[in-house]
Amino acid sequence: MDNKGLEPPPPMMNTPVPPYPGPPANYNAGAYNTGVYAGYPAQPAQQPAYTYSQQQPQIVHPVQSVVVVQHMPTEGPGQMTCPRCQTSVLTKTEYRSGMLTWLICGLLGLFLCWPCCFIPFCVDSCKDVVHSCPICDTVLHVYKRR
Repeated sequence: MDNKGLEPPPPMMNTPVPPYPGPPANYNAGAYNTGVYAGYPAQPAQQPAYTYSQQQPQIVHPVQSVVVVQHMPTEGPGQMTCPRCQTSVLTKTEYRSGMLTWLICGLLGLFLCWPCCFIPFCVDSCKDVVHSCPICDTVLHVYKRR
């Protein structure tokens, strides 16, 4: 292979770069100095006045937060605080047909056990449990079977 014409580049000299000459003397000379640019009148350039005010020291008070966690009851009655009447009560429970009740009914009906498909509506352990306040009857929690 012939290396004619391919010479290594000259070594870099530590010569300073010449300064940028800037724009020509008459470059856009009238555009900014006349006060009118593209048909718009010149706007007065006002610098906002900045007044320095010494910052006031800030006092930070620590805040202690108390979080009360209520364990949600499952099947049996549970101790809860009613948000409506603000009373600590033992919940009243009621069983209602839920998704699991209908799923078992549908599966039994699907496998041709149609006389038995109504059994889940008579068994409380297949139903959802609704917990309510015995004083004001507010629903506090619904335990859904899965």
